[in-house]
Amino acid sequence: MVKRVAIVGAGVSGLASIKCCLEEGLEPTCFERSDGLGGLWRFTEHVEEGRASLYKSVVSNSSKEMSCYSDFPFPDDYPNFVPNSLFLEYLKLYANRFNLLKCIQFKTKVCSVTKCPDFATSGQWEVVTLHEGKQSSAIFDAVMVCTGFLTNPHLPLDSFPGLKNFKGQYFHSRQYKHPDIFKDKRVLVVGMGNSGTDIAVEASHLAKKVFLSTTGGAWVISRVFDSGYPWDMIFMTRFQNMFRNFLPTPIVSWLISKKMNSWFNHVNYGVAPKDRTQLREPVLNDELPGRIITGKVLIKPSIKEVKENSVMFNNTPEEEPIDIIVFATGYTFAFPFLDESVVKVEDGQASLYKYILPAHLPKPTLAVIGLIKPLGSMIPTGETQARWVVQVLKGAATVPPPSVMMAEVNERKKNKHSGFGLCYCKALQSDYIPYIDDLLTSIKAKPDLRAMLLTDPRLALSIFFGPCTPYHFRLTGPGKWEGARNAILTQWDRAIKATKTRIVPESPSPFETVFKLFSFLALLVAFFLVFL
Repeated sequence: MVKRVAIVGAGVSGLASIKCCLEEGLEPTCFERSDGLGGLWRFTEHVEEGRASLYKSVVSNSSKEMSCYSDFPFPDDYPNFVPNSLFLEYLKLYANRFNLLKCIQFKTKVCSVTKCPDFATSGQWEVVTLHEGKQSSAIFDAVMVCTGFLTNPHLPLDSFPGLKNFKGQYFHSRQYKHPDIFKDKRVLVVGMGNSGTDIAVEASHLAKKVFLSTTGGAWVISRVFDSGYPWDMIFMTRFQNMFRNFLPTPIVSWLISKKMNSWFNHVNYGVAPKDRTQLREPVLNDELPGRIITGKVLIKPSIKEVKENSVMFNNTPEEEPIDIIVFATGYTFAFPFLDESVVKVEDGQASLYKYILPAHLPKPTLAVIGLIKPLGSMIPTGETQARWVVQVLKGAATVPPPSVMMAEVNERKKNKHSGFGLCYCKALQSDYIPYIDDLLTSIKAKPDLRAMLLTDPRLALSIFFGPCTPYHFRLTGPGKWEGARNAILTQWDRAIKATKTRIVPESPSPFETVFKLFSFLALLVAFFLVFL
């Protein structure tokens, strides 16, 4: 019987894993190599080995209502998009509220996790750790790996001819902390992900000139969406997700393109994605179009050649003088404490059943939490994974034999697209709501909207048409939270409270009441057509 659980890492997924274990009567021990919790969200002035690194100005890309733990909303006075310092405070509040610190051993590095000799029958693991120069080992019934995938920078220097001759400064975005280094410099940022775009925009306030080089482009959206609401509270609803998945992919891609271009024409600004069929994570940046239109950031294609003090770009004859190059070229991931026979990383992914369990193991007692890229927040995703794992460890949820799990993993790796909905064809990508629902169904925690429509129609309509906030995941089943219903029905109040710091009387329109009535009736009809 599983009792003792080792948890590697005290970031957002590690904290959730500790809590899930405690809720179900297990005995977790969390090993954290640094001296504090928070993982990615704990800012330090210097990069720490084996831990994700962020820059001082980082703000969450998911709004607080969409990115909280499912039974612990952010404080009401927090902004909708949370600066990293406040995010860390939230994680500390969570750890204190559920008494998680007692389970964490700080400044403790996990050196190795290996199968015990009798693993085929016991499923146990030997965990070797290092604390203040002293090595020790212990036997655990299960292991939950919560180290994330933003620790190993991907820096393909060979892809940039002439870089060895460059006399300026260059570094990976992982090393970036403050924009002061860019003052009066000519800066080139390579890579148009969220970090690259943030750094280019920050640099443009101090630098002499800033170039942002991109090969594939990206959709750029603002955190401020329709009517000023947070983007994900509008975009991430069960109704919209079902509607998108019902339509052929070309139509969905066209609709997404129309929506993205409603803010600014991406082609005219040189940032439109090359492949508009396959989904790529959108870039969240509220300033980029303004910096481009004022000439503070110049979008460029991929690099053709790097010279001593300049760079040449493909399809452009000009040679641009450059002082600093920042490579925002992403990350690779690895598990140095695990043997490849346990988890092998190939082509940016691992053979994990439901992105969690090594499919070939005869005993499902090792889990990887958070190694997934959903179009949604990582906190509720990792938390739901942890809840599912704990139920598997307890025997309350079952998994198929290794052969069946491997077959499912291999099928997923083929990246076959159905031709409908958004195309999640890259490694680790997943459709957020269906993925979460699949895990919740396995542990009997998915809300039954058909039954709810009869017993609590107000809640059912809010769940279906409103934002898919994490509170949905605590309405029923193991870990049910009594405050979930109220949290769902008051989610918009909290979102508005964060911005409405000055009370302004609204001017009532004579048509507003009639319009709201017709809108409600239309939504009600749509709900019945879908479910009945």
